[in-house]
Amino acid sequence: MEVVALVKQVSSLFDRALEPLYEGAPLTAPEADLLIPLRWATEPSIARRLADNMGMSRAGVSKTLAKLEKRGHFERTRNPADRRAALVTITESGKQAIDQLFPRQLAIEAELLSGLGEDRTRVLDALALLSEVMDGRPADRGRGLDAGLGLSNIPGNRVP
Repeated sequence: MEVVALVKQVSSLFDRALEPLYEGAPLTAPEADLLIPLRWATEPSIARRLADNMGMSRAGVSKTLAKLEKRGHFERTRNPADRRAALVTITESGKQAIDQLFPRQLAIEAELLSGLGEDRTRVLDALALLSEVMDGRPADRGRGLDAGLGLSNIPGNRVP
């Protein structure tokens, strides 16, 4: 139970540190979480892939995307390969919103993790192992958790 308690504590510390950033911001934290991978995607995505890559429920992703679509932060287009799943692409307003928030979020996260120093690799390996055990898949040790989430193409996502 110590592991679960520590994971919850770390998650809570990140949430509390980021709260002021999202107060009065044009996006909520969950909305930003969905737009960040779309911002640096090299091709359109589908909601199911976003949900799977981010470890979120499909219903939650669908609900959040509907809110973002109403505000013009992304658009859906017909998927020629699968009529059941629309292609999702970020719009210019979505890019602007992420470009405004994401660098500040990274700075907050970097500050929180700055004390890790030489232990950073050990922490990443331990978290990758935890993810592997919980998900029943081999961990991508040495590359960080971003690799398992499909976020490796996002600039600045590797925090020291």
